[in-house]
Amino acid sequence: MSGHDSIPKEVFEETLLQFFSPIRPFLDDPAVSDIMINGPNQIYVEKKGMLHLTNAKFENREALEAALRNAAQFVGKHIDELKPILEGRLPDGSRIEAVLPPAAPDGPHVSIRRFFKETLTVERLVGFGAMTDEVAQALRALVASKLNVLVAGGTGSGKTSMLNALSSFIPEGERVVVIEDSRELQLQREHVCQLESRPPDPRGRGEVTIRDLFRATLRMRPDRIVVGEIRSGEALDLIQAMTSGHGGCMSTLHATYPRDTTSRLETMAMMSDIEMPLAALRVQLASAVNVIVQVSRLQDGSRKITHITEVLGYDLNANAYQMQDIFLREYHGFDEKGMIQSSIVPTGYLPRCIPQLHEHGVDLPAGVYDAAKRAEARGQHYEG
Repeated sequence: MSGHDSIPKEVFEETLLQFFSPIRPFLDDPAVSDIMINGPNQIYVEKKGMLHLTNAKFENREALEAALRNAAQFVGKHIDELKPILEGRLPDGSRIEAVLPPAAPDGPHVSIRRFFKETLTVERLVGFGAMTDEVAQALRALVASKLNVLVAGGTGSGKTSMLNALSSFIPEGERVVVIEDSRELQLQREHVCQLESRPPDPRGRGEVTIRDLFRATLRMRPDRIVVGEIRSGEALDLIQAMTSGHGGCMSTLHATYPRDTTSRLETMAMMSDIEMPLAALRVQLASAVNVIVQVSRLQDGSRKITHITEVLGYDLNANAYQMQDIFLREYHGFDEKGMIQSSIVPTGYLPRCIPQLHEHGVDLPAGVYDAAKRAEARGQHYEG
């Protein structure tokens, strides 16, 4: 907090919130997940996955810009016409992204992603219909047996919430190191080291990247490494750690289908400064990632797990990743309220990782085996 050390933090936070008084009710409303400000007169909020235009307005463009300058000062940054983009956090931890004129001629445009103190537990995700008890049981077994799991999904699909929930399946007594850009994960665990990357200061000093932290982590005797989100070259570090015996790594990345997830990870690994032949990278990636949990925000705004997919390897002859869905969401049209009716069911495929589950004293739910028996009876042989 440079520049305002003399002001007590609480006073500074309160002053900052006064500048944001037009949207204060939304910042206090737990049902609001995002606040979008398109210039001073148009403010949208997202509730339950749906956008609503509000009546809230800032007095004028200057009032909104003053609020943003204060927010910048709060995070020790500076914004003006030469530096028109602000990334930061509000006092409650909500993430703020703002683009000012001239980069946003009708702006400022501001997006605030709310930060929730109460973590979405697995039970609550089951309650919302994001997953079923059976899926939760399967995920518990996959996480506990130290498989490497990636949570993939599009913007606002609930990746971080899902990673948070999955982390509750990590057995107590394991040392977990968490690396992220800004603290969003709230792991419900006793032995957690949280590390946070840091952008350079205005003079370009003091940067700490996710990759720097990742390399340090490998020497901190972690039982598990959880990376908040993979965005670039750290993908290769993570893949190499996963293949060199650091089991149970977990992370999220931005991709819409399991097939995109592997190609997206491949692209990011190639952003690294380490030269590696593509074929070798693909084989390594396919042996590093064991399970992809695909989350999606459906048309009706609900967030759901759509696939749980096992990555089996890379076929050099066919130039393709081999994967197999263990669970898949089936869609049954809309109900009378316009909500999508769907169910997530075992596909009848018995994953190859079952022996590893047994070694850790866990197993998949009976439904997965029942589905496999039914598939066999129908003559569909899923090779495990």
